[in-house]
Amino acid sequence: MPELPEVETIRRGIAPHLIGRRVESVVVRQPRLRRPVPAELAEHLDGQPLQAVGRRGKYLLLHFPNGTLLIHLGMSGSLRVLPGASPAGRHDHLDLCFEGERRLRLHDPRRFGLVDWQALGTTHPWLARLGPEPLDADFHAQWLTQQAAGRRRPIKSLVMDSAVVVGVGNIYANEALWQAGIHPRRPAGDLAPPELVRLVEAIRQVLQAAIAQGGTTLRDFTRADGRPGYFAQSLAVYGRAGEPCNRPGCGGRIEQTVIAQRSSYYCPQCQPAP
Repeated sequence: MPELPEVETIRRGIAPHLIGRRVESVVVRQPRLRRPVPAELAEHLDGQPLQAVGRRGKYLLLHFPNGTLLIHLGMSGSLRVLPGASPAGRHDHLDLCFEGERRLRLHDPRRFGLVDWQALGTTHPWLARLGPEPLDADFHAQWLTQQAAGRRRPIKSLVMDSAVVVGVGNIYANEALWQAGIHPRRPAGDLAPPELVRLVEAIRQVLQAAIAQGGTTLRDFTRADGRPGYFAQSLAVYGRAGEPCNRPGCGGRIEQTVIAQRSSYYCPQCQPAP
């Protein structure tokens, strides 16, 4: 599944090509995604200029004068900016056709993506209960301390909870916990304040590095310009079970376990078990 850095990479990729252009038509070839594409989508978008392209967690937000189009890429979705005459493929489900022979195309082989409309002045239910953005000032150690207090939930599960902090998916949770030297199974309420300070900083550093490098290369993900991201080359623990730990002087080997039905990777030497 595309995670926050992948979605941010797409946001940055499509924005310069489309902001300021008006939508001339909407083509929905397959309305049955994870939820149906709104039947009235063309009524909302026809003739409207795209004012900005934002992101909230893993949702892309296309802002128009009368509202916002929300797009979630699900397990296998991707967006491309293409010439107006580009023929559609089997899994190309939605086109926003902009003036100047530009179209934004949603490609989603597994059809787990989401597309919906948020009217001006309202907050969509998908966004209403999201926690702070991990790269914003309102995500800090004091906030994470409040969320962790008294909880026996594994710290990895806590930071992957979008009500606590948005967009920290499985890959980056593993990487941040390794960087902070915290075992993913540690009960959240047992972490000391300095550990939570380290974890907040690690989450930010890992996500910023991934964004700078274009996101993680997964089987189903490529960037808006068609080239794959390459942060996978920099992963310290994810997918490296049995390999030596990269931390200087550690000497441990990466182990794999399952936490909350998700593969989890850690170094037992520098991330001591609870």
